[in-house]
Amino acid sequence: MKRTVLLNPGPVNVSEKVARAQLRGDLCHREEEFALLAQAIRRKLAGVFGVGNEFTPVLISGSGTAALEMAVCSFVSPERKLLVISNGVYGERIARIAEVHGIPRTVMETPWGTPPDLAAVEQALAADPSIEAMALVHHETTTGLLNPLAEASALARRAGKKVLVDAISSLAGDTFDFDTVDLAVGTANKCVQGLPGVSFALVRKDDLPRLEAIPARSLYFNLAAHHRAQESGQTLFTPAVQAHYAFDAALDELAEETVARRIERTRAAALRLRNGFAEMGLSALLPEEWQSNVLTALKLPDGLAYPKLHDRLKAAGFVIYAGQGNLKSHAFRIANIGDIQPAEFDTFLQALGETLAEHSSRSGGRP
Repeated sequence: MKRTVLLNPGPVNVSEKVARAQLRGDLCHREEEFALLAQAIRRKLAGVFGVGNEFTPVLISGSGTAALEMAVCSFVSPERKLLVISNGVYGERIARIAEVHGIPRTVMETPWGTPPDLAAVEQALAADPSIEAMALVHHETTTGLLNPLAEASALARRAGKKVLVDAISSLAGDTFDFDTVDLAVGTANKCVQGLPGVSFALVRKDDLPRLEAIPARSLYFNLAAHHRAQESGQTLFTPAVQAHYAFDAALDELAEETVARRIERTRAAALRLRNGFAEMGLSALLPEEWQSNVLTALKLPDGLAYPKLHDRLKAAGFVIYAGQGNLKSHAFRIANIGDIQPAEFDTFLQALGETLAEHSSRSGGRP
């Protein structure tokens, strides 16, 4: 069967080893074998990121949003408030999760693709003593923006606030400093190169007593309860067993490659593509210094509708990603994560170039 190269920001192409790991066989999640598997995954997670002394992993079956909801609804004490930095769909999602769970919040919005106003963040943190924590997205996949985590976190730290970060699409793809956070949310099926079905939070150990004292806002998404169960070798609910098998194999591959080399490979792939885009005359949505390693948002050429571009490239074996919200009509996105070879990126650039040349010819030479 012809391989389809996924240039969307997850799920990603995975290695044959990871794909085959799902075939290890059926397993009851209440048996010792699954407990050993889950403990191995948690140990490997902390190990590959080098945070085993300070952080403890908590697994949950579901997409990255499942882990994000578990984190947000378990992180803020009663009568306290969450400051949400929002400049894209996923910052808005944090605010929406807080709203659904009745968590008081202040949302600091800047236009999509624009870094937050740090002076305004500092002022908001100082002005409201009821704020207990700040939450932001590291890589805002809406536009490919890498938010200034270190600077924002430093402001929160100085104000005595906790820091929760959606690192779902940045862990193992962009440099991530765990010293800046109290809780980081991730998933198996993006830069870690596992399969959909399991996600996780990495929680600072010395913050666990505070989290344990927060009354549960959800049965399924209670982080402290999941952590207690997993520490005792149990699982609260039925996990996605086969996705855990694949996650385990993906972590082995990440340990072998190392996070540093995975990040460098992701950065090199982004540069390879961006050089090609520039040669074709495509314009990036963001300045180079704001872009993540993981994804490039591009302006659609005049007169070229995204569905036509998508369908033409899919026929050539490549899946790209649409713009979201108000960007849908004039932008598209190309991610460069997963088990993709350099030659495949080159073949994609060739297919994209041919598609754009065909469009230019039909539109009378317009770019």
